[in-house]
Amino acid sequence: MILTQALNDHLACFEKLHELSDPIITSARLLATVLKRGGKILICGNGGSAADSQHFAAEIVGRFAREREAWPAIALTTDTSIITAVANDYAFDAVFARQVEALGGRGDALIGLSTSGNSENVLRAAVSAHKKSMTVIALLGNRGGKMAALADTALRVPAIRTPRIQELHAFVLHVWAEMIEDILSGGKDPS
Repeated sequence: MILTQALNDHLACFEKLHELSDPIITSARLLATVLKRGGKILICGNGGSAADSQHFAAEIVGRFAREREAWPAIALTTDTSIITAVANDYAFDAVFARQVEALGGRGDALIGLSTSGNSENVLRAAVSAHKKSMTVIALLGNRGGKMAALADTALRVPAIRTPRIQELHAFVLHVWAEMIEDILSGGKDPS
C-alpha cells in the first residue's frame, strides 16, 4: 500500500512538471551563461537539499554525461569547519550568507533549495547574493514560501510533501546539468 501510494504520488507530481518547462529551460540557459562568462555557481540548502546541493556541484565540477572541462560550482553545505564556526560565532541562520559574502561575486549565481521556501539561512544567502550582484534561482516546493519573492527565478515544483518535492528537485538538477553540458559543448538548444 505504501509503495503503491508513493509511486502514484510520484508519477502525478512528475506529470505536472511539464508546466515548468519554460522556467527550467530559462534557468539552465542562465546557469550556462554564468559559467560561460567565467562565473561560478553557489548552491545551498538544508538536510536533503544540502545533499542535493552537493550532488549538483559534483555534476558541474566533475561531469554529468559527457567529457568536458570542469566548471566552478560550490556547495555551501560541505565545509563543516566554516559551517560550525559561523553557526557558533554568529548564528546558524548566517552559515550560507557568510559564505556568499566570501565566495560570491558579480555575475555569479546562487541556487537556493528549500522545500518550504522559508529556511532562514537560505533566505539570508539570497539577500547576500543580491548585495553581490549575483543572480538568485530558487528551487522550492509548491507553496514557494518567502524565498519565491527573493529569487530572480523561482521554480515551485508541483508537490507539497517533502519527499515528492525532493524527488522533483533532484530531477530538475539533473536536467539542468544535462542542459548546461549541452549548451556549453555546442549542442542543441535545450528547448
